[in-house]
Amino acid sequence: MNKLFGRICEIDSNSHLSLVNVLSGNQVFTATLLEIPESAPYLKINNDVTLLFKETEVSIAKDFRGTISLSNRFPAIVNGMERGKILSCVYLQHQNNEIVSVITTASLDRLAVRNGDAVEGFIKANEIILMEGRWAE
Repeated sequence: MNKLFGRICEIDSNSHLSLVNVLSGNQVFTATLLEIPESAPYLKINNDVTLLFKETEVSIAKDFRGTISLSNRFPAIVNGMERGKILSCVYLQHQNNEIVSVITTASLDRLAVRNGDAVEGFIKANEIILMEGRWAE
């Protein structure tokens, strides 16, 4: 499970759903939650949270130009790979954090990903879970 630490900087809610922006380093990540501040007291501006998301929910792109509906887009450097027959792990360095992406090996080959490449990572907002505080294993 990937994890980043951050601080809530904006919350937009309706009666049952919240869109929460979290500042992690100098990057804002957005999470869509089925919680609201009235039912989840940790949802407050300036509260520290941990963002959690699966490795399989991190997509990568090289030389991406254009717009995309995914709100979580971050720059990264490829820091290593583990190539499998069907799936491969790509280790990304984003700011001072390692983020792991699991993609198909066919995609790895199509992108011609190499160590040291500059890439962009993408995560759908509904794939990020927030936990109160700094969660450590």
